[in-house]
Amino acid sequence: MDYSEKWGADIEEAVNLALKDLKLSRDEVEVTVLEQPSRGFFGVGKKLAKVRVEKKKPIVEEKPEPVKEVKPAAPKASETKPSHKKKADKKTEKKQEKKPQNKKSTENKNKNNKAKAKTANIALDNVDIESLQEVQEHEALTFLKDITEKMGLSLDFKARVGEDLVYLEMSGQDSRTVIGKRGQTLDAIQYLTSLVVNKDREKYIKVVVDAENYRAKRQKTLEQLANRLAAKVVKTKKHVRLEPMNPYERKVIHATLQKNPDITTRSEGEEPYRRVVIELKK
Repeated sequence: MDYSEKWGADIEEAVNLALKDLKLSRDEVEVTVLEQPSRGFFGVGKKLAKVRVEKKKPIVEEKPEPVKEVKPAAPKASETKPSHKKKADKKTEKKQEKKPQNKKSTENKNKNNKAKAKTANIALDNVDIESLQEVQEHEALTFLKDITEKMGLSLDFKARVGEDLVYLEMSGQDSRTVIGKRGQTLDAIQYLTSLVVNKDREKYIKVVVDAENYRAKRQKTLEQLANRLAAKVVKTKKHVRLEPMNPYERKVIHATLQKNPDITTRSEGEEPYRRVVIELKK
């Protein structure tokens, strides 16, 4: 047998398995990577490496062809005259030198949009989703389909677009997987989708990615949690520290208890471990 195809956790492992199969050393073979390994997305969709290891073929020496002497051609009249093209090239070079300023401007826009995307969750009860226009094609929809397909998930998609908002809804048998623990996977996908939509864009577009109405359910759960813990603080006269939350979820807690006459809230700690503290007003 002159070749062997093997799978492995990485390329090196797959190659070593093939070498053992062929009983050859690394110097005696040629390696072709058929499939690159992948860690998957948040542990989902992990792929093994696949290689084809083939015994090297003997090298046959070829006789070199005789070299013919080539006389240099006489320069054309047009080549001896000064060209106006050089002047034009210099003007083009000067224009190109000014381009880096535009590049800096673009980089600053992308940095600002990236910062906004980290906290771009919005209260869904303030959005009339039905008033948004449903679309079949959108760059956010294309990206979302591509990334979930690479995760190996089977989902259905709907996209609704407003003036400064893109709302994407997913449903199907793999909805729980795409949501993740406390919505962490969903938040990560939303963040990436927002970066794609807002790349090099002047006006920032809010992007909300939802699955099986999770965000509205999570918001209601947080509001109930805030009121229950506030009642506990009033009863025990002791403050309560919540688990670390993302900026949006902390905002829901603060907003829910904002009008409570007996309670005040504050945030403490550093991201990603920043949390809300609920305590009595002094």
